[in-house]
Amino acid sequence: MTAAERAIAEARCWIGTPYLHQASTRGAGTDCLGLLRGVWRAIYRGEPESVPAYTADWAEPQHHEVLFEAASRWLVSKPLNVPAVGDVLLFRMREGAIAKHLGLQSDVGPHPKFIHSYTGHGVLESSLSQPWQRRIVARFAFPEGTK
Repeated sequence: MTAAERAIAEARCWIGTPYLHQASTRGAGTDCLGLLRGVWRAIYRGEPESVPAYTADWAEPQHHEVLFEAASRWLVSKPLNVPAVGDVLLFRMREGAIAKHLGLQSDVGPHPKFIHSYTGHGVLESSLSQPWQRRIVARFAFPEGTK
């Protein structure tokens, strides 16, 4: 099984987990980063680096691209126009704002979907509708093998 297939299989196990800022525990609570951390742990048996405490604004006042930089360190960058199941998607929620939301592409084609943890909703599989697609600023793949 590829890393992408393992990532989606694991992410689907998290569906229904409530949203909880800074958490990363399947069934108990997670935010979008916590979901990605949990998927990473399932694939690679550990976390790539310590995650310091973070606020909901993700260093937006300083305009520091914290998530983009971390994703670039540990994941494989991909072209935006080559979607694949298992891709990690990084979203900019507002034009000109820093990227501060993550999800995993769970389906491609005419009705694409993604799995993410969203405030007020928890972990769910959503339609990757045009409004969501317009917010994607980076696409990454999980590295094959051990990290």
